Amino acid sequence: MYRITELARTFGLSRSTLLYYDRVGLLTPSLRSLANYRSYSAADRDRLESICTLKRAGLDINGIKTILAAADADTSMVLQRRLQGIAAEIQALQTKQRLLAGMLRLTSEGGPKSSVDKEMFVEMLRAAGMDDEAMKQLHVEFERRAPEAHHNFLLLLGIPEEEAFTIRTWSSSAAKQKHLEKAAP
Repeated sequence: MYRITELARTFGLSRSTLLYYDRVGLLTPSLRSLANYRSYSAADRDRLESICTLKRAGLDINGIKTILAAADADTSMVLQRRLQGIAAEIQALQTKQRLLAGMLRLTSEGGPKSSVDKEMFVEMLRAAGMDDEAMKQLHVEFERRAPEAHHNFLLLLGIPEEEAFTIRTWSSSAAKQKHLEKAAP
């Protein structure tokens, strides 16, 4: 049998993560002592290993619950949906990568800097298949990775200084929020 802290450490998790898994019904301890201490069996350990593997594969709590509770056919369907989701994310990122690489190449080659303005940039992003949410994510990632380059890029597009700071402030705030959401159990 494993105590909660011991099991959490085994998988590099916090004690609060296991408490959360218990609260949402994902991993319930096999035993509770008279003092209400949780004890986990080898089967519980194996289940937690499966949970961690599925979490690393990008499944959310509901997807993990479905897989662990479902028959083999349902499991493959959930995994197939996640695989398709990842493929779509990769495709969107590759589109963004190609677009940015082309823009950087234009800039470094002394290309028509003044002809690429905010409107043209937005039109190019839309033509590449990006929606508003994807464009926001582009700004969030740009700000997170290279804040000064992001600022200079916005100015290069002819965006006024005040609007550039507004975009950067929003992007920075959204990046921090995203980081907090990823860190939450």
